[in-house]
Amino acid sequence: MNVQIDPSWKEALAPLFDKPYFGQIVAHLKTEKALHKIIYPKGSLIFNAFEQTKFEQVKVIILGQDPYHNPGQAMGLSFSVPDGVKVPPSLVNIYKELKTDIGMPIPTTGNLTPWANQGVLLLNAVLTVRENEPASHSKIGWMNFTDDVIQYLSDKHTRLVFILWGNFAIQKQVLIDATKHKILKAAHPSPLSAYNGFFGCKHFSATNEYLIAHNKEPINWAL
Repeated sequence: MNVQIDPSWKEALAPLFDKPYFGQIVAHLKTEKALHKIIYPKGSLIFNAFEQTKFEQVKVIILGQDPYHNPGQAMGLSFSVPDGVKVPPSLVNIYKELKTDIGMPIPTTGNLTPWANQGVLLLNAVLTVRENEPASHSKIGWMNFTDDVIQYLSDKHTRLVFILWGNFAIQKQVLIDATKHKILKAAHPSPLSAYNGFFGCKHFSATNEYLIAHNKEPINWAL
């Protein structure tokens, strides 16, 4: 597997790459490629979240479920799509909440790399998906890997903000030490659930208030 990650993560992730579940992930992906299955994102972007956000830089984690499964969308950052790609519905709703929460103009791009470069780890719980088959790789071992990443972040850092949207993400709170970190929970921004508590959650202002209160640079959410 063509793994591209920032050197700052190598110490943290090296033991995970040696675990049996990671061997199972690699074997599964090799098998699917041999069967000419199309997998997103492309290999060089599977670990893009760890490439764009240095380990010591992490301040905020926004947890997604699995990558976008349509052509051209997945780029290894949760909720993000490359420049020039139509902004997906959940991200449209995230932008609406940003506007009502902090007055940010609605961006024309869905590329969230500027957030990642400021310390927002845009982590999907599952890092790959087959084309047009959502959740198709949810049981191949990725969740063991990302659960270990979440727990490692909780153990090694202090005063992080974990943003958990939807029941799937909220279940991960058991991995986080709530005495050391801020956990923000709300409904998922999907059009199916955004009106059940995502809109009005004010997580973006709450994140920056917490960071400022703990002498950390706030996130500039503008794109």
